[in-house]
Amino acid sequence: MRSLIEAIADVAAAGQPFEVIEVEHDGVTNRVFKNTPATLRQFFDSARGLEETFLAYEDEEWTFAEVMREVDALGDALVHHYGIKKGDRVGIAMRNYPEWVVAFGAIVSVGAISVSLNAWWTEAELDFAVNDSGLSLFIGDSERILRASQSCTSVGARLLGVRLKEDATYAPGVERWEDVVVKGATMPDVDLDAKSDATILYTSGTTGFPKGAVSTHGAICQTIMAFSSGAAIQAVRRDQDEEGSGQAPCFILIVPLFHVTGCIPVMLSCFTWHFKLVMMYKWDTERALALIERHRVTNFVGVPTQAWDLMESPSFSKYDTSSLTAVGGGGAPAPPTLVARVEQSFTKGRPNLGYGMTETNAYGPGNYGEDYLSHPTSTGRVPTIVMDADIRDEALHSLPTGESGEIWLKSPTLIRGYWRNPEATHETIQNGWLRTGDLGHVSDEGFLYVEDRAKDMIIRAGENVYSAQVESAIYEHPAVYEAAVFGLYNERLGEEVAAAIMVREGATLTTEELHVFLSSRLAAYMIPSRVAFTREPLPRNPAGKLIKREMPVLYFPNAV
Repeated sequence: MRSLIEAIADVAAAGQPFEVIEVEHDGVTNRVFKNTPATLRQFFDSARGLEETFLAYEDEEWTFAEVMREVDALGDALVHHYGIKKGDRVGIAMRNYPEWVVAFGAIVSVGAISVSLNAWWTEAELDFAVNDSGLSLFIGDSERILRASQSCTSVGARLLGVRLKEDATYAPGVERWEDVVVKGATMPDVDLDAKSDATILYTSGTTGFPKGAVSTHGAICQTIMAFSSGAAIQAVRRDQDEEGSGQAPCFILIVPLFHVTGCIPVMLSCFTWHFKLVMMYKWDTERALALIERHRVTNFVGVPTQAWDLMESPSFSKYDTSSLTAVGGGGAPAPPTLVARVEQSFTKGRPNLGYGMTETNAYGPGNYGEDYLSHPTSTGRVPTIVMDADIRDEALHSLPTGESGEIWLKSPTLIRGYWRNPEATHETIQNGWLRTGDLGHVSDEGFLYVEDRAKDMIIRAGENVYSAQVESAIYEHPAVYEAAVFGLYNERLGEEVAAAIMVREGATLTTEELHVFLSSRLAAYMIPSRVAFTREPLPRNPAGKLIKREMPVLYFPNAV
């Protein structure tokens, strides 16, 4: 097998589709793909007239041409019916429906900013994002339309409903997709360039308030190329054709489109390279196995929990999964035992892992195949074709190879900053480098190891859960004197959310009561599944800070 450095040099060479050049902008030099379209609209335009199937959803199949006709019709409605202008924010809040893809394509094509809203959010969380982003239009399914109507009405945002249920009562002014999106309309002309803002994706905040991560068209276009170059690099390393099977690539969408992974490396990559995308309404192991067999799925991109679910299913051996060539994803670390099991359980499916985040548009170092098997605790080699990594100490000085510190990343795939939050932007992005908040080191072989998180964060089945946000909600309960939230290892989820709570004198509180109380304040995945109650103060250090590293053993000894 050829070295990664040799393979990258070949793939990035002059005259190649993934040719890389150095570009300086605002004092920051990045390696960028020379042949990348400037805007996402150009990527979408490339699919016009293609009659191959793009989306398979339940019993529906949409060709690329059908999707684009719908994109054009909605684009026309956005501009001429809703008066959407370049830079206006349009929110999408729904399950993984084909209309999510159409809405995204139309919004970015007319120069508006697509605001991805977490479909699991409560009414209060949606209210924050609606107000923070200043939405002009909210596009959602029945449940989300009902949940966000009051917030949208208060800020003057109009509401467009997707697949609305006939037996539900909606707020005045809610319009139906089928009444507004008129087939045959043409996409309006809009002046766009690489610097135009394209998306806002909300990330959990350490203060309890999410931050809107803003990406430009140029950054996302570079990201699509970066992900796509990975297959070419691995093919050169193996000295063979990309898949070696002659089978057409087909992805299965098993993560939400409102997450950066579902949107960019899965959906947009499929749209760009005209791959088939099989959509799931929600994660269901048996259904996923059936769809993999039926559609001859080649790429399974999710969180480790989902790969684990596949192999743990009693029905696993009943289905033909031999079409799979890649099984993995990112969002959470995978235990080495899972890596080995993936390699052993699938005919051709090799394990892989990516290290990315919302702020990098999901792109980052990746670990694949033989490298992953031999270095299962690493997230892959650095630098990548367009990303550099640096390990720095608390004084922000670069550290030598092998020493641990905070991981910093630099690439053209980074967000431009946080929406209307210059302080957070300056804290996170400095001189073109992103502070990840993760701690790790780079080995002599160039493998990056993520050792810990500097941020007080739990990754539950790929979902970021910030302890401060959960603690803030718990403290609203009158029976709580003090609380600490932390992660417990969970074989399936990676981590589960746990809480230690000191109950006020004279008060009582049960886990069931706490769950009911938190259900209107937090998304379900944030609510602690394990709760320990105590009448004693929680452990603190001499400076008065909670010592969370001691709490798993102290309060959940059987879970450690």
